[in-house]
Amino acid sequence: MNITDDPARSAETGRAARRQLPSFLVIGVLSTLFYLLLFVAARGFTGAQAANLIALAVSAVANTAANRRFTFGVTGSEGALRHQLQGAVAFLIGLGLSSGALALLDLAVPNASRPVEVAGLVVANGLATVVRFVLLKVWVFRGR
Repeated sequence: MNITDDPARSAETGRAARRQLPSFLVIGVLSTLFYLLLFVAARGFTGAQAANLIALAVSAVANTAANRRFTFGVTGSEGALRHQLQGAVAFLIGLGLSSGALALLDLAVPNASRPVEVAGLVVANGLATVVRFVLLKVWVFRGR
């Protein structure tokens, strides 16, 4: 039987997602601010793509840990490494989106200012956030 074949289970999954969304959004906003601060700091000594990689790698680990605990209610160390490795898939998707945004920006506006780079990253990060929630909900923390 598929989850969509059971109306009661499907309704409970929908309710759980609505309960989890506010926590996910708060963590997402804080993670995005952390990511952007890291990006701007790293951008002072390296190129845009390297700064993006550094900032996204650090913030993604923190984001997965925070969502694990606060959004999906998983405590303790059991499964933490697996969750981080699965979260790395979302990180790679986010990296692809943000790297692509920076590459497109470089083509459209060579030598763009930091605020323009940051604006492009905010848009890419918004798209990555939607993908991240879906992946965390249906794959990494399924059933929670």
